Amino acid sequence: MNYQTYLIDLDGTMYRGKDKIPEAKIFIDRLNEKNLDYYFLTNNTTKTPQQVADNLMNNHQITADAKHVVTPSLATADYVKNMFDDDVSNHSAYVIGEYGLKSAIFGTGIKLNEVDPDVVIVGLDYDVTYHKFELATLAIKRGAFFIGTNADTNLPNERGLVPGAGSVISLVETSTQQKAKYIGKPERDIVDYAVSEKGFDPKTAVMVGDNYNTDIKCGLNAGIETLLVYTGVSTHEDIAKETRKPTHEVESLDQWDV
Repeated sequence: MNYQTYLIDLDGTMYRGKDKIPEAKIFIDRLNEKNLDYYFLTNNTTKTPQQVADNLMNNHQITADAKHVVTPSLATADYVKNMFDDDVSNHSAYVIGEYGLKSAIFGTGIKLNEVDPDVVIVGLDYDVTYHKFELATLAIKRGAFFIGTNADTNLPNERGLVPGAGSVISLVETSTQQKAKYIGKPERDIVDYAVSEKGFDPKTAVMVGDNYNTDIKCGLNAGIETLLVYTGVSTHEDIAKETRKPTHEVESLDQWDV
């Protein structure tokens, strides 16, 4: 099938930590040559879309700008705006996370409230402390709606597998005995947000990624076709065990005909 829109994962698909994947740049160049739409669907909430695009351009020579980037931060901010019948500025939130998440959430106009907010949002925070967990736990126990940005337990980087947002969120889930409402991959919410925001037809879109449990499951959950590339997390042995297979599989992106 000739797809019109590509939804593309980053780490393991476009690069590995700080290491380049040479086929990735060539793949994006081919999409641009054919004037095909593409958006990078990342589970990274620590950076703004512009920072993500700058990393792609400056460190990997991959053509990108902020409009090409869709993050759980943006999708979560949109979800929060739609939670309320009235103006979001009449409501409040407490957020555990980095600047990429906080700038998106508080950019909606919602107020900061550490005591009795309407919603608590938890994402990856490199400087998370017991005090932050305490505030989040108490607020949720008082009735705040609990959102987790994404369920990734670990993140691959050049040092190995380090704790991800899911590890931070799971502590709050344990302390509150409540499951978070997740927004990022593998949930379909981030795809629904991308469709709404970017205006493409999901019937002619494909999800491209290296991780079956996040990227491919996200495509399956959203009802769009999928392309698994074996340059990152998932292996042939992993996929052999799955009953729901990716639509397509390639060893590297240079094997894919756009």
